[in-house]
Amino acid sequence: MRDPTVRGSNRNTDDAGASSRPHGGHLYAIDIVRILTFLCVIAVHTTSHTIASDDVALYLVLDLLHFTREVFFALTAFVLLYSYEARPVSMRKFWPKRFLLVGVPYVVWSAIYVVAGYLHTPSGSLWDLLVKFVFATLTGSAWYHLYFLLVTMQVYLLVPVIIWLVRRTRGRHWMLLLAGLVVQAGLMSWYHYAPHTTGWYGHWAKQIVFTYSFFILAGAVAADHHTAFLAWVRARRGLIGWIVLGAAGIMLAGYGVERLRGASLYGAGTPMQPAVIVWGVAVSLGFLAVGTWWADRRRIGSLTARFVDTASDRSFGIFLAHPMFIWVLLWVGDDWLERTVPTPWLTLVTYILVILGAVLVTEAARRTPLSLALTGRRFSSRRHRAKQLEVPPG
Repeated sequence: MRDPTVRGSNRNTDDAGASSRPHGGHLYAIDIVRILTFLCVIAVHTTSHTIASDDVALYLVLDLLHFTREVFFALTAFVLLYSYEARPVSMRKFWPKRFLLVGVPYVVWSAIYVVAGYLHTPSGSLWDLLVKFVFATLTGSAWYHLYFLLVTMQVYLLVPVIIWLVRRTRGRHWMLLLAGLVVQAGLMSWYHYAPHTTGWYGHWAKQIVFTYSFFILAGAVAADHHTAFLAWVRARRGLIGWIVLGAAGIMLAGYGVERLRGASLYGAGTPMQPAVIVWGVAVSLGFLAVGTWWADRRRIGSLTARFVDTASDRSFGIFLAHPMFIWVLLWVGDDWLERTVPTPWLTLVTYILVILGAVLVTEAARRTPLSLALTGRRFSSRRHRAKQLEVPPG
């Protein structure tokens, strides 16, 4: 999701801490965070489906990639609050716009994935298929990545509450963050260390907004302090690098402890464990450090600037489409790719092919009236495409 700021001005509007730059200007650093996050989401899913059962090295990589949920929802909350503070609107206008840009592709892609699964393995009647679609849409279970959007829409519903909390606790934001940390760490600890007691929550944990309480509130608070916060990131990139390395060490040490406790290679690095909170904070700061470095050096109209702008715009559509290509490459065609490419090269080859396929589909969809349904972007003619304003989440 990007703040609704018109591109094409004669200078960067990324906030570099200078008071002369207006609140609400486009934050080009966030484009980098968005791109890196979605690239890592695709890496998680590709690795999960191609990893050999005994490949310890790739399981360690997968463990380190399990920050994407936290960064995604922190990014979503940050951009929501930043955009809202720049251009406050009533919820009667806010909700229809946001739910259109996310809800429509969510429902459409839920239908696509449910039908694709049915065509691959037909079972039941058409009525059973319809019931499955309705249930999957309501629960975010049509495919393994669509719960991201279900939680995003829950965040949309809670925006008035989040705004109220951020405003009422100004001067005491540490208390708000501490409360969010207690809730998220508590839920993750419960899920990870006592799964047999979690009941219905254990089954639906990843689809529930409160599972990500800390990162949603952290993103909102960061947006409320965006000038000072981004200035701090710019001034301490070296320190942030060490924070990332230290947090990675904590994650890998935690992985070792889980293995000693008897966890499987995958179970030792599950994304629903408290250590991910520390790692998610570190990666969020690391991505912002890279993003601010890019924004400070961005040359308007340059090839790299245009590439990043386009990649950021397409990232949501690529996210929506990429599991379809994992499925096609790995399970359609009698597992040809898996039989042809040995591990661990299968992971890298699949990753590249999935990105290329998702990019092609997104590029094609953006040029048709199906753009909103398939990419979350409104269709516009070539001459008006540069003025596209709405960009959905993450």
